[in-house]
Amino acid sequence: MLPVLDEEVVRHRIAQRIALDFEDGAVVNLGIGIPTLVSDYLPEGVHVMLQTENGVIGAGPKPEVDDLRLIGAGGRCLSLLPGSSIVASDMSFGLIRGGHLDATVLGALEVDSHSNLANWMIPGKMVPGMGGAMDLVTGARAVYVATTHCDKKGRPKLVKECTLPLTGANVVSVVVTEFCLIRKIDGKMVLCEIAPEVTPEELKANTTMEYDVAPDLAPMKGIE
Repeated sequence: MLPVLDEEVVRHRIAQRIALDFEDGAVVNLGIGIPTLVSDYLPEGVHVMLQTENGVIGAGPKPEVDDLRLIGAGGRCLSLLPGSSIVASDMSFGLIRGGHLDATVLGALEVDSHSNLANWMIPGKMVPGMGGAMDLVTGARAVYVATTHCDKKGRPKLVKECTLPLTGANVVSVVVTEFCLIRKIDGKMVLCEIAPEVTPEELKANTTMEYDVAPDLAPMKGIE
């Protein structure tokens, strides 16, 4: 069994680790849920231009006082940084589909050994549709997945083969959970960082995804 961490610790740990990966000047889209927290952890001196599906370019972190006129696609209030723009939906998706995003950060229901992503539908449950996720995983240069390691029933979300309908095939670049960071390197999923609460053997026992272990496996960044 993996250790049980406080839910807020899990969410913020994942968001902080992903924020540490972005380079100065990157254009990044943040999806719903844990990804929205990434904007709160961008390192000092790293200027990332955040884009939201509903039409903000240059979004900032959650303001101290919510302004309901400024809400991102994930439903959380946001701030506007100097030089930011509010654009129409067609312009927003033109940026996404035109390949102008360096990265997108999305949640997941399943990620598998072949870097396939399923994050939009559970059979038998009513959903409004795939939304912009299919555009994002196709248009962005890198796809980051921010997800808990297991679902609420303790089942692995990093699986050998996705069983749910795919959002995109062979699209995931990096997976970050509360216990590890896995990168796709030369077409293979590779465990690169691991949290201090678990051993590689414990992680493997709770992950059905097939992955290699980096020879320089490191402690997970951002954990004090």
